[in-house]
Amino acid sequence: MTNFKLNRRKFIQGANAVLALAALQAKGGPFANTPNKLRVGLIGAGWYGKSDLFRLIQVSDVDVVAVCDVDRNHLEEAGRLISERQTSRKVPAMYSDYRKMLADHPLDLVLIGTPDHWHARQAIDAMTAGAHLYLQKPVSVDVLEGEAILAVARKYNRKVQVGTQRRSTPHLIDAKENVIDKGLLGNVSHVELCCYYHMRKDGNPPLAPVPEFLDYEMWTGPAPLRPYDGLPHGSWWRTFMEYGNGITGDMCIHMFDTVRWLLQLDWPKRISATGGIYVQKGGKSTIADTQTAVFEYDELNCIWQHRTWGTPADPEYPWAFIIYGDRGTLKGSVMKYEFIPAGQGDRIAKDVVYERDEFPEDIDEPRIELHTAPATRRHMQDLLSAIQHDRLPVADIEEGHISTASCILANLSMQLNRPLVYDPQTKVCLDDPEATALLRRSYRKPWQHPYTT
Repeated sequence: MTNFKLNRRKFIQGANAVLALAALQAKGGPFANTPNKLRVGLIGAGWYGKSDLFRLIQVSDVDVVAVCDVDRNHLEEAGRLISERQTSRKVPAMYSDYRKMLADHPLDLVLIGTPDHWHARQAIDAMTAGAHLYLQKPVSVDVLEGEAILAVARKYNRKVQVGTQRRSTPHLIDAKENVIDKGLLGNVSHVELCCYYHMRKDGNPPLAPVPEFLDYEMWTGPAPLRPYDGLPHGSWWRTFMEYGNGITGDMCIHMFDTVRWLLQLDWPKRISATGGIYVQKGGKSTIADTQTAVFEYDELNCIWQHRTWGTPADPEYPWAFIIYGDRGTLKGSVMKYEFIPAGQGDRIAKDVVYERDEFPEDIDEPRIELHTAPATRRHMQDLLSAIQHDRLPVADIEEGHISTASCILANLSMQLNRPLVYDPQTKVCLDDPEATALLRRSYRKPWQHPYTT
């Protein structure tokens, strides 16, 4: 039997988060009636950066004073849309270089929605400049970037909410309270995690001139400079390991983090993975189309599997977690959950919560994920409460780092074809200097890696 003893710090943190969320009004965060609005900046004004910012504006009367993007078209659109949504109707100052934005404006909160290879450098620079953060997942593209972000957040007491918003998803909070916390699963000793979405781009676009509205050099930043073959926006950049960590780094982190939250799991004892490009061999993509990873705990394995081809194992749960206990099974996704008792007992099921009536503007927002908007709003409210009450948010940077780094270590295990044991105290892979050397990626000059020994 796996013994899930609640860490006292985590218990208090979680309890405070629930109380804070309950105290918040639907359309007003803790700063809504204060004379000094939070000064907010956005780095990365593409689809998800704007979506996160709009959810913040819906729950708190903040002052969005600056926005940054290396694509002038993104930037101008964001400036217009922000002015339409914030109560002041002001157009924020617009920048193509986030460093100048941070230098020009004393910001209380910065939202980061850039591609993964930029997260660490921008997060650390923003915190050093004085801001708290809403940082999209994964927090880093290598393990030591994550260690550096965590160290800076603790040094300056910055609150960092990571965009693993399953921890703020209403129906999954219900599952935690009414299934997990009530012990309905019994002894848990097996977890399955999966993603079978066909989300891996496998194209062969030709090389092309860089458009005049895009600063491709700045877009690339510390990552390797690939020959330009079309706009990297959307999902094209995600198909390259140069900028992220593949499907595992993008999708496993959500479900693994959810299970860690539900079961109060810390670092895995050992991580192993196999996989590669088995089917989709025709394009430029460098991420795996097939992968299985095992995150090991005492008498518990969390097993991840993804395929970007074929059909899902369960069409109702194409991206999901399944927690097996000796008294029942809990299936969960972004759309629903269901508890299935092993013997006698009632089946429990809840669907995703929508808030179309409370927030009708959601309906007309291009590309909005209506099923995740309520979770993101609650995530923003929790962050504002954490800032106000000087506590850790529900998806604190330490939790985001553990989930991110575990997925990165799975990729490294797949690359090296052997299990890895990471020690977060010494920050090495035990008895494996080759793996330890891979915990830190090389940065393209003149950018400097934020981790220093």
